[in-house]
Amino acid sequence: MAGKRTAVMACIAALMACGTGEVPAGAHAVGGGYSEGDLRQDLAAVRAAGGGDVNVVARVDGPGGAVLRARYGTAGMGSTAPVPWDPEFRVASTSKTFTAVVVLQLAAERRLSLDDTVERWLPGVVHGNGNDGSRITVRDLLQHTSGIYDYITDPGIQDKLLNHFDEARDDATPPPRLVAIAMRHAPLFTPPANGSPRRWAYSNTNYLLAAMIAEKAGDAGWRELVENRIIAPLGLRHTYIPGENPYLIGSHERVTVDAPGGKPVDLTEESFQHTADSGVVSTPSDLDAFFRALAGGRLLPAAQWTLMRQTVAYDDLPVPPAGKQGGYGLGLRVVPLTCGGVYYMHEGDGFGVYGRPAVGAAGRRAVTLSVTSTTALVNEDQLNKAVQTLTDHALCAVRR
Repeated sequence: MAGKRTAVMACIAALMACGTGEVPAGAHAVGGGYSEGDLRQDLAAVRAAGGGDVNVVARVDGPGGAVLRARYGTAGMGSTAPVPWDPEFRVASTSKTFTAVVVLQLAAERRLSLDDTVERWLPGVVHGNGNDGSRITVRDLLQHTSGIYDYITDPGIQDKLLNHFDEARDDATPPPRLVAIAMRHAPLFTPPANGSPRRWAYSNTNYLLAAMIAEKAGDAGWRELVENRIIAPLGLRHTYIPGENPYLIGSHERVTVDAPGGKPVDLTEESFQHTADSGVVSTPSDLDAFFRALAGGRLLPAAQWTLMRQTVAYDDLPVPPAGKQGGYGLGLRVVPLTCGGVYYMHEGDGFGVYGRPAVGAAGRRAVTLSVTSTTALVNEDQLNKAVQTLTDHALCAVRR
């Protein structure tokens, strides 16, 4: 599902190499010299880091409409067709950035405050086993400083994902029930009072609660809020929220992993990812457009955009090429660049699908990668290091 917390079929066999790479005819360098050949080399390193047989596609959007694309592999599941240039995929935790934008828009409209407590909006929902919604703010939810247990790590849910995926692939448990599962567990910690420094701990439950609050404040469902406030205004034609529908609409790849006996398990159609922490479907081109609009000031007023970028330290990604770790804002990671400045991103790790969108601070250049499993889940640390290198090269416009 989301972030680095989905341990689906961890016993899958090691990866094997396959496929060839392509770049589109007529592609041009994206400012400062980063070229289609550079992107192809960097993407080959990403594929190798993923084990060699993952299917990968990358897109870089730069100033003046310049676009670079590269791809390796096939459409999956025995297909000889190449990876689609702009495949639809479940963006998993990148959905959190969409949700955070909606909440911040509502804050700008004074329909809620980031300092509001969960208890104010959802009385009695966060309670029991040491959980206390009166100690947790909306800001804590968006920044993962609430300490609330991550529902995905619940043993019952893990059993579904690891041992009964085929039987449970249409599972569409509603958010309140998922929150209730989290409430069966003690929190990791309770946020301190009086604005004291916060601890950080990633929890998908935070974004279920944030969306439930947004629905009350915005007088609409989460899906409708995202569609009306982000997708439609930006004209994101291949971005949508399928909800309980397990099928993707447009061109996409098949996602498979090998079961212990060697038989492929197709993970493509499923309804697990239907909530505000993971439920958006998009494409590399649409994600580049979304993040460029966000960084370019088209989605949030300046005050809320500033708040979104105020960070706390995280510890779940490798140190990037710049040599120092970034920070987590409100549904957004802020990562330093080797050429100075920062970029903004939010990874999405789902069922064998790994999305990596990023945008430079000025919103002029963006890059998105989609990585899809064919035999096994990837080593995320290795994958993230290679993706960070590609992202740094692309956004700093560095030749290989």
